[in-house]
Formats: sequence, C-alpha cells, structure tokens
Amino acid sequence: MARYSWKGSLRLSLVTVPVQAFNAVAPEGGHIRFHQLHASDHSRIRHVKVCPVHGEVTQDEIVSGYEYAKGQYVIVDPDELDALRSKNDKAVHLDTFVAADAIDPLYLTGQNYYLTPDGAAAAKPYVVLQKAMVEQDKCAVGQGVLFGREQLVAIRPYKDLLLMSVIQYQPAIRDSADFEIGDARVSATELKLAETLIKASTSKRLDLSGYKDSYSDKLRELIDAKVEGREIVVPPEEEEPATLNLMDALKKSLARGGKAGSKGAAATKKAPARKKAPAHAPGKKARRA
Repeated sequence: MARYSWKGSLRLSLVTVPVQAFNAVAPEGGHIRFHQLHASDHSRIRHVKVCPVHGEVTQDEIVSGYEYAKGQYVIVDPDELDALRSKNDKAVHLDTFVAADAIDPLYLTGQNYYLTPDGAAAAKPYVVLQKAMVEQDKCAVGQGVLFGREQLVAIRPYKDLLLMSVIQYQPAIRDSADFEIGDARVSATELKLAETLIKASTSKRLDLSGYKDSYSDKLRELIDAKVEGREIVVPPEEEEPATLNLMDALKKSLARGGKAGSKGAAATKKAPARKKAPAHAPGKKARRA
C-alpha cells in the first residue's frame, strides 16, 4: 500500500471530510537517475554541508535562519513554527466551485494527489461530495497548508476518486505580454489549409496509453549493453526531410492523410461487416424467372 503524502480534511461550510492524499505520480516515475561520480576512480560524489568556520557539520547542528540585514540572521525554531499553525491548517477550505474546465492549465504546477477517505466514517461524506461534483460537472478551489506552506488547490472528481491539484498563485505566473512573436502575414488560404489539417488530425477521444517514453527505453538498453559488455550499436539517423515553405508543407501534410501518427487517438472497434441477405430463404430453392 502506498504511503500518504498529506493527511487532513476538506471543509465545505460545516461539512468536514477527513482525507489522505497520495502522490498521483509513481516513485521515480519510470525515469532513470544517474549518480555523480569522480571521473578518475568512479567514487560517489558527496554533497557535504560545510560551515566556513567549523568545516563539515551534521544535520542536528543546522538551524533555520532569516537574513533581515546583510549577514544578520534571526533564528526560528521548528517549535515556534508549529505554534503558529492552528488546527485549521490541517484543512483545505473549499471557497468556491467552478466549471470543470475553468482553470487555465498554465496555473497548474503538475503536483497531483489522489484523495481517499481517512477512516470508515469519512467514506459517506466523501462519496456524497464526489458524486455531487460529478453531477454538477464542477471542481472546487480552496486553500490550505500542505507540506509546510499555504497552497492553492483544485479538487475535482477523477473516476471514482477526488483528485487534488496544486495551483500557482497568480503573481508567480509571468505575463505573456512580456513575450513577442514578431510580425507574420497569414493568407486566408494558409489559414484554411491549417484548419483542414487540424480537423484531419483530430481524435474523438485522447488515449494517453498510446504514448511511450521511448528515450528511457533506449537509455535502459544502453545501460544493459554496457553492463553486459556488449557492443553499442547506434542506428543511423533518419535524413531530415527537405525544408518546405508553409503552403507546400500544409498541402503535402493533407495529401498524406493529415495525421502524423495516431498514438493519442483512442482505439475504436471496427464495425462488424454486414452480411449480405440471402437470395432466397434458407432451405428453399430459388424460383426460376
């Protein structure tokens, strides 16, 4: 069983739902991680915490300090931080409900947690809230202290669960007006061709299982080959296609069917072939004309 990352409750007016939060991303996420080694003898590089006066220090010798002036610090103890937190800090207060697609993905941090009821008594209010949100096609936005800091979160139904996603506060997002794309004249024909290409490449439903992390697979093959002492064969790179102007590229893309691939297209079952109606009733001879 996975270990929960956070434990608290959802608060909606006077309704309290005790929950546990589990990271939606599996440990390591399937990624291959490298260690830093010394090039000459392959010894592991250590990240040592050092005091310029006393040298290497252990974790129990380290305290937290805030620099209020150059070189001047005020020390804040963990107990003092805990004293600042009230019981309400263990709750996410659901302030408002909005349409399920109302939150701009730009504001989502990518931190997602499955929420489950914390205890048998929490199951009923959890299910009631989850089903009501499904029926209303709504997600909730609220605040709470998670992992030592106040976070803005979205709570939305996901299959039979509730999913909690961390949202960036607006001041943390850079203004898109700070970036320029330059002048580009677009003809009506180019726009029409692009729209047609998008329609031809559109799937009815997205199936993410069609996408694979091919780089990690190749990296794992490389590591296995080096461990086993096998020769590493690098396949030749495909030749880059000739550069086309936009109009030619759009026309040739449409000519090849529009779709560069169908990884994300949900698989659809082919309709069974229709049987031809018999020329005459079974067991009877056809009447001659």
